[in-house]
Amino acid sequence: MYENIKFEVNEGIGTVTINRPKAMNALNMDVLSELFDVFTKIECDDEVKAVIVTGEGKAFVAGADIAQMHQLDPIGGRKMMMMGHKVMNLIESIEKPVIAAVNGFALGGGCELAMACDIRIASEKAKFGQPEVGLGIIPGFGGTQRLPRLVGKGMAKYLIMSAEMIGAEEAYRIGLCEKVAAPEDLIAEAEKLAKTIASKAPIAVGTAKTAINNGYDMDMKSASKFEIETFTAAFSSEDKTEGMGAFLEKRAPEFKNR
Repeated sequence: MYENIKFEVNEGIGTVTINRPKAMNALNMDVLSELFDVFTKIECDDEVKAVIVTGEGKAFVAGADIAQMHQLDPIGGRKMMMMGHKVMNLIESIEKPVIAAVNGFALGGGCELAMACDIRIASEKAKFGQPEVGLGIIPGFGGTQRLPRLVGKGMAKYLIMSAEMIGAEEAYRIGLCEKVAAPEDLIAEAEKLAKTIASKAPIAVGTAKTAINNGYDMDMKSASKFEIETFTAAFSSEDKTEGMGAFLEKRAPEFKNR
């Protein structure tokens, strides 16, 4: 179905694999279009409860496709950046949790793809970086905005302005990833987390993601009001009745929306 990505669903867990290993899984317009298509479908697919994003071979995504970008004029470059933003914003905004299993190089657009995901688990061999200033440009798929929100303004400036590449342990230390795993355990760890999240009430999980994302940039008073409204929405669901009832009856919940 797709030429540059692989997509499969197993026990409610969807796995999206960037599949251009000869190009280190670099993001070109075709890959971006396919990612947008698959995540649009995932958003509406009740079978998929959680998503894992990873890369084929030695790289997660080694960046945007420089060979393609080199040929673009400013109009073409803007079009590509706008498409990149559409993809990253979609991944960030869908209510289903998205886990990045960062298996290798996550540079430039690859680092930006990982940051658009909700949670990042990195292989011990993973490398993160935003090397764009060495190419005469800046991050263009959201990197100048998501990176400071994850690691702080000063650290983001350091990484972007120096174009320094860092390893998994340093990424974990500064908050760029949430967990580090042995390379051979990476996908298993991502699947374990995905299954744990998928076992919870899907409406509650999606509502929590929305509350965190939308409230993060609000002032505290507005964010608190938003939390009350999203809490009320979850409180009104059948999942709330089942979840609380199961707790009181000391049994595993059976969420109808799972």
